[in-house]
Amino acid sequence: MNTRAYEQRRSQIEHYFDRTAADAWARLTSNEPVGRIRATVRAGRDTMRNTLLSWLPEDLNGKRILDAGCGTGALAVQAALRGAEVVAIDLSPTLVKLAGERVASDHPNLTGSIEFLSGDMLSPDLGHFDHVVCMDSLIHYNCDQISDALAALGQRTSGSMVFTFAPRTPLLALMHSMGRLFPSSDRSPSLSPVAHSALLHKLDTHPELTQWQGGRMQRVASGFYTSQAWEWTRA
Repeated sequence: MNTRAYEQRRSQIEHYFDRTAADAWARLTSNEPVGRIRATVRAGRDTMRNTLLSWLPEDLNGKRILDAGCGTGALAVQAALRGAEVVAIDLSPTLVKLAGERVASDHPNLTGSIEFLSGDMLSPDLGHFDHVVCMDSLIHYNCDQISDALAALGQRTSGSMVFTFAPRTPLLALMHSMGRLFPSSDRSPSLSPVAHSALLHKLDTHPELTQWQGGRMQRVASGFYTSQAWEWTRA
């Protein structure tokens, strides 16, 4: 991995989610009314979250799950309700704090457990997992960085990795160039749309992913939200 490039990109993303647009993302992930554009993003994210959760075993009792890029914790909560022991990590301490507060308020008696952390989702200190979920936490990285990230996670994962990437489509490129996902004051760092074929080649030829194979795929397009889910399992 090009560690310097990854760390620079990670720093940009951390600054955005923790300082520039923390309030906007807190509203987006709540039940508060939002504008038309954000409503399409909220709906798309809800659909994507349900898709990724449906690819995990229904019974997660005793399973250790990494929610890599947990945001305000919606996916982590659903996994814990199914019995999982979830490690939920995000670059933004602000969003992680909010996630913990929401869980304490709305879900005081989870079947499983959630450990909320702020930091790097690739840290080996997080330990080993049965399943890893990366929902929209890799969409700001290029093919090389995505494949290296999954290779690092795959070394500590025994079951599956389900993740999303920003597919390279004409519509997404147009929306990206218009910069209309959010107002300029809280616009996210640039997405890195990648072609499926290029990403598949990187993953198939990565020396540390030889024990992994691609599985189910699902694209979710909801107004100003477009993301593609992909499941990878041990061969």
